[in-house]
Order: sequence, then C-alpha cells, then structure tokens
Amino acid sequence: MRVAVLGMGRMGRALAERLLARDFAVTVWNRTPGRADEVTALGAAEAGDPAQAARDADAVLLSLAGDEAVREVMVRLAEVGGPIVADMSTVSPDTSRALREAAPGGRFVAAPIIGGPQAVVSGQAFTLVGGDRQLVDDLRPIWAEAFSAYRYCGADPGSAVIFKLLNNYLLMSSVAVVAEVVATGLAAGVDDMLLRDFLFGWPTVPPAVHNRIDDILSGDHRGWFTTRLGAKDVRLAVDVARSAGIDLPIAQLVERRFEEAAERGWSDADIGAVVELLMPTGGRKRHAVPDEG
Repeated sequence: MRVAVLGMGRMGRALAERLLARDFAVTVWNRTPGRADEVTALGAAEAGDPAQAARDADAVLLSLAGDEAVREVMVRLAEVGGPIVADMSTVSPDTSRALREAAPGGRFVAAPIIGGPQAVVSGQAFTLVGGDRQLVDDLRPIWAEAFSAYRYCGADPGSAVIFKLLNNYLLMSSVAVVAEVVATGLAAGVDDMLLRDFLFGWPTVPPAVHNRIDDILSGDHRGWFTTRLGAKDVRLAVDVARSAGIDLPIAQLVERRFEEAAERGWSDADIGAVVELLMPTGGRKRHAVPDEG
C-alpha cells in the first residue's frame, strides 16, 4: 500500500517510521525542509509539495499542528482526486467536518491517535476513526499494521475528534493535578523518591500520567507533547462544551495553567513543565528542549 505522510513533527515521523517497518511504500512532505532526513534514511521518498506526495498514494495521512495547517494543506490536495485522506491531527470537530467537505469526492476520515510517538513506532498506540464506513474499511491495512487497535466512532468524522479532545482534557487535567501534588510534597520536605514510589503505586493516579511522573519530579521536560499544544487541546474541548451549551470552569483553569507555562518560557517543553509554575524561581535547571517547529 502506498501512503503519503504530510507533516514531519515527531508524530508524523513516528507514523512514517512505523509504516516503513511494516513494508508500506511511504512518501513524506514537510513545510520546513530538513525535517524528513530520519525517515528518508529508512527508505521514505520525500516530495516537494503535498499534491506531489499524494499523487500516487492510496492514502494520505495528515499529522499537523492544528486547524489552520490542516485546512491549508487540504486546499493544496484539492487537485489530487484519488487517495483517501485521513487526518490524524488534533483539531476541532468543525474543522474535521469541513475537511470532509473539502476532500475530493468526500474521501476523508478523521483518525486522531491515542498515544505518543514511541507508542506509534512500537505499534502500541491506537486510533479513533470517524467517517464513511467503507472508507474506514479501505484503510484497514493501516489500522491493522500501524496500531494496536482502532475504534470506529461513527460516520461523523467530528465524533472521533470529540473523543480525542475529551481524552486529552483528562490527560492535561491529571498532569496539572499531579504537578501540584509533587510541588506540595517537595515543598513540605517529603523524600522525593518515596513520593515517586507512592505516585506510581497510588490507584488514584491515572496510568496515563505514569510516563510523566519522573519528568515532573526531575524537571527534565524534553518530551514531545508541548505545553502550547496541550493548552490548545483543552481550549478545543472547552469550545466543544460551549457549543453544546455547557460551561467548563475547571477546564478553563487547566487551559490557563498550560498557557501560563508556555508564556513563561516552556512553550516547547513537555506538558510536565506545568510544575514549574509552582517551583521556586531558579529552583530548577532548564534543559534544552528540541524545537517541534
């Protein structure tokens, strides 16, 4: 199966790497040159623009930073009529529905991913899929080979995105609370390694947060899901609720915490950096964080 992966951030590179390892023919594109070197070294072809990448593909996978980027790229795909477009970015439900309308022949599905880049590379991530069932079935080789599982969320592509946003809101709120627990414990003088053991052992700490406990404790915020992207995802969840007539005061506080972390110099750091809002000034050594671009 021939697949184009558009967007060479960490998730896009992970997708391309996983597909190459499963013997897919992969073509990649990224707006900024030089971001695809890792996957071209593994056998991917690199295209000069989205339409060129998609022209001979059976499927086009979008892995982009947000709504504006995916809308812009979809416009550039308008001249390519054949492949199914699957958006794996985290965007608003309205954008996902608009992408279906813009896709040539309506050949579009939403497929946001649950799991980080390492989980994608190892085949342990899963995806939520929304759109026409036949199109979803046509892409079954991708779901079967690239992910541990997939869950069909209905014909409306926006429904898959809503589930992803709700999932990310749970993650972001949990990270913010664990950060407060860590900061309080350290300020009160508890042993940091004992606190670590408790956090991993307490059933009240969601398993999805386990991979950020060490990051929050150590101050080494070199993960992949940045504070600015985290704030964006919570903001989208707030917008979904607001459009349904529901106000989410806690979500708005969580959104603001991650925005503050981004504004204070941690915009390209992993979401665990929200703990820095609670630490004494100068109390942490800042580590270099790779730019997600």
